[in-house]
Amino acid sequence: MKNIILRTDASVGIGSGHVMRCLTIASNLKLEGCSVRFWMEPHAGNLIDYVAQQGYGTITKAEQADLYIIDHYGIDMEWEQHIRPYTKKIIVIDDLARAHDCDVLLDQNVVPNFEDRYDELVPKHCIKLLGPKYLIMREEFIEARQQIRQRNQDIQRLLVFMGGTDPTHETLKILTALEELTFVHVDVVVGNGNVHKEEIEQICRERNYHYHCQIPYMAQLMRQADFSIGAGGSSMWERCYVGLPSSSTIVADNQLVTTNCADQLGAVISLGWHEDVTVDTYKHLLNRLGDLDVVRLEKIGLQLTATQQPNAWLSQIMELLA
Repeated sequence: MKNIILRTDASVGIGSGHVMRCLTIASNLKLEGCSVRFWMEPHAGNLIDYVAQQGYGTITKAEQADLYIIDHYGIDMEWEQHIRPYTKKIIVIDDLARAHDCDVLLDQNVVPNFEDRYDELVPKHCIKLLGPKYLIMREEFIEARQQIRQRNQDIQRLLVFMGGTDPTHETLKILTALEELTFVHVDVVVGNGNVHKEEIEQICRERNYHYHCQIPYMAQLMRQADFSIGAGGSSMWERCYVGLPSSSTIVADNQLVTTNCADQLGAVISLGWHEDVTVDTYKHLLNRLGDLDVVRLEKIGLQLTATQQPNAWLSQIMELLA
């Protein structure tokens, strides 16, 4: 049995996306017969207990393993070189075009020159898995893509999800913008790390919105929604993958290039940097939803995320472990 360690973290500042992505990787590797553990630090807002609930052990220091998978913006080439004596192979998941000492580099994003921007940043032997054909998708999203319904301009059902921790408090801005507007159905999703989750839940209760916290059925909500207000990052690609028209607010530096690129390609509507996005910005968006070409957004999102084989990265990992 191959022993794999996933090095990642979640916190109020980091968010939960890295850990959720690694859980998808872990579940696929577990099905292949691998033993998987997580190396995580106990930051405020961590998901260590949640990872344990999913059936994975956690460690807090280096241990021997057949493979280390690193998904962490705070870890660089120096750390990777330090961990080399503990493992046979290293896989790095990144989207910031940084230098790495790894055997496989996975960057699932579409950005300008995405096919060659790592050429001088990783060792010559490194296998580069680049672009949306290597999207990391939970099984629920793969199934949802096979059940896409035909949408039209009539937007009755709205989905709000600004990431697991929502560190820039976008959800409260959106709820304020919605005060004088009516939709048939509004789903509001937060993670356990959202410091305003009790306040958000109370607002949802008062308005008969549907409140969801740390859920395993996001793809189902996305499939049912007519439009979503969301953040950039991995959740943006999830929305595109299931054909959900959406807006994206840039809430972290690493989302800037990918969100703007997706906007330029016509897959999402970028609202810009979070500090420039106000309650009025969301009001303006909500008031003009009927004028948006949501069918075009859906079509381009689906085209951009089309893959011949879902989770094509998995076979590359298994080859590396052979």
